[in-house]
Amino acid sequence: MTRKQLPQPDRAEIRVEAVLQALGEPVRLQIVRALADAPEGIACGEIELPVTPSTRAHHLRTLREAGVLTTHTEGTRRISSLRRDDLDSLYPGLLTGVLSAAQ
Repeated sequence: MTRKQLPQPDRAEIRVEAVLQALGEPVRLQIVRALADAPEGIACGEIELPVTPSTRAHHLRTLREAGVLTTHTEGTRRISSLRRDDLDSLYPGLLTGVLSAAQ
């Protein structure tokens, strides 16, 4: 099966301002929490969200473009996973703090 990586910033291009803005939206934070529990990644449609499919796609794209997650295709499915190594390297403790904050 062919895997295709969707466009995303390189590690050096990830900016804290974009990461914080992406994490500052409740639905996107819900996505990040779901991905934190699934290091192997999750197909986009498998994350329970209170939004329409087009809004879900917008939130996933925003997180990917900010460098918070990576997405690749597997056949017709899009699999997303957190870029935890990149974020922990660039901004130590940021993701851990966000994920441990009260829900």
